[in-house]
Amino acid sequence: MEFGFELALCAALEARTDWVLARQLGGGVTDPGGRVVDVVGVTPGPEFDDRARITDRSIPGVAIESAVGVGEPRRPRDALDCHPERVDGVVDAAVDAGFFSAERRGGRRYVRQTTRYPDDWFGRLVGVENKPDLGRPGDLRRQLRLDVSLALFDEVWLATESHVTGAHLNRIPEPVGVWRFDPETGERDVVREAASLPVDEPGVELLDERPLRTDVDVVSADAKRRRRRRIAERAYGKGWRTYDFPACARCAATDDARPHCEHFDAVVDPASDCGADCPGFRPGDAADVDADALRDARTPWRRDPPGVSRRQAGLDRFR
Repeated sequence: MEFGFELALCAALEARTDWVLARQLGGGVTDPGGRVVDVVGVTPGPEFDDRARITDRSIPGVAIESAVGVGEPRRPRDALDCHPERVDGVVDAAVDAGFFSAERRGGRRYVRQTTRYPDDWFGRLVGVENKPDLGRPGDLRRQLRLDVSLALFDEVWLATESHVTGAHLNRIPEPVGVWRFDPETGERDVVREAASLPVDEPGVELLDERPLRTDVDVVSADAKRRRRRRIAERAYGKGWRTYDFPACARCAATDDARPHCEHFDAVVDPASDCGADCPGFRPGDAADVDADALRDARTPWRRDPPGVSRRQAGLDRFR
């Protein structure tokens, strides 16, 4: 139920906004995976086109934050702030993405940026927590309290299929907006507007709650800024269609590439719902879906861009 709801919401947001969307991203700073946000929306900023020209993949945050520039090549181990065992992997990913170029000198690897990183490529980050049935809230209150106190996202929304009562609203932190969403029609009604959160100020991250004790960490504005950029980059490279279609003749793709099962007449999660043990399973070819083509056509994200290459004229003349 929650998987189908989540995909329906992503499809509706994709059709009616200019956001770059992704699902299931870490929403913490001190403990990035301690809070997983169901849906993240990234709004384009003034330098979005500059970012889109570089690569359709995520650029590693360590590469962006490194001392590598567009001028003099640097040795990666001198310029990247990460464990030595991670350096080669970060460099490889940055080179594959077209953000770094690499060369060899005396048997040693040197790198430099192919272009300046456009810091203003994204505007706002929107976090959405999906809870189709408010009668089964789970850890909802704690999750939303963390989102508000940390203020990593500009806006936080709760999306639900349930009728929302005043009692529900009283249990949800006031800055959190509420959507009532119908996954069948894609209609999204605003029950309560979301407030803008202070993303440029320090935040408080809830790490653990036990009887008589709550562990928190005060997160600086600079740490939040770096984490926001990493979330935006991850969202840009990942997208929301992250599933593979099963080799089942009864699972077809909807027009927006959601996996719909003919046997159950519902959108299903191939990773957990499909397989030979399913009573509706019928061996067949997996649906032929070009998710990247759909994403390219329906969002500001650009598939397989030409990349950037800058000739460093004059910088190497006297080497």
